[in-house]
Amino acid sequence: MAKQSRHLPTGPHLALFTVQLIFATWGIPAKIALRQITPFSLSAIRVTVAAATFVMIGRASGNLKLIRRPRWLLLIASALLGIAFNQWLFVTGLKLTTVVNTVLITTTMPVFTLLISGIAGTERPSLRRVIGILLAAAGVVYLISPARADVSAGSRMGDLLILASALLYGAYIAISKPLVTEYGALTTITWMFVVAAIPTVPVGVVSSTHVSFAAMTAGTWAAIIYIIVVPTVIAYALNAWALKYVPPTTVAVYIYFQPLIAFLVAPAILGESFTWRTAVAAALVFTGVAITAKRRRPPVMPNAEVEISPP
Repeated sequence: MAKQSRHLPTGPHLALFTVQLIFATWGIPAKIALRQITPFSLSAIRVTVAAATFVMIGRASGNLKLIRRPRWLLLIASALLGIAFNQWLFVTGLKLTTVVNTVLITTTMPVFTLLISGIAGTERPSLRRVIGILLAAAGVVYLISPARADVSAGSRMGDLLILASALLYGAYIAISKPLVTEYGALTTITWMFVVAAIPTVPVGVVSSTHVSFAAMTAGTWAAIIYIIVVPTVIAYALNAWALKYVPPTTVAVYIYFQPLIAFLVAPAILGESFTWRTAVAAALVFTGVAITAKRRRPPVMPNAEVEISPP
């Protein structure tokens, strides 16, 4: 009797954790850049340079494919939800609200992904995944008490924009899996950024009339370059690649690592202490992610033999 070995997909999970490590810290350079540039200008620069970068990588590697016309509508929807509209809402909201509010609100995204995946039919919600998402969410809420959130008028508008951004990104994760599965991560992400650049560039050009690029400091330019390379090109590519191998809700639930990472980094950067509250929250988040990411084993037929035909 021949036994078939099953390999756990550790690569996609490492990629997803790296993405959350990037997303958990990119608010710092974004805040620096937004001191001298408008959200729409930053989004335009980010999307345009990323689109050009992905096109060059795709052409150089020879792996860039054309998307067939029946998939154009899905491509446009993914580009608008996951990049164009998402970036406009998130960056504008980040400028208006606090980091604590932003981290807290973005953790609603896996819930949106679960609901939309069920409606769209890309994934059937299971009790195990629901429990995992709720458990990880409980850890985040316990870690970041909603009582700490700023509820001033300006922050409230920013909070609503961040919530809308989480809804759109959750929808993107839910609907884009067929594209990634059929065409691969590089082709999908490349054409998504190209399509997203169509509305993003003209809006960014108009918004740039209020920006003095000559007066921008070296620190601002360094922050912009970092935002383009790391949270955009690297993070989106890793996220799309992982989506090819794991369900949408697994991709989404990794967002719960963001606040945990922020609170773990704080002691090293700010000299804060690691408390029992952080430890309990970490246990809840890790357990929730593990439950959600666990693969269901196929039933094993007793006394079954695998017949191997000679070559």
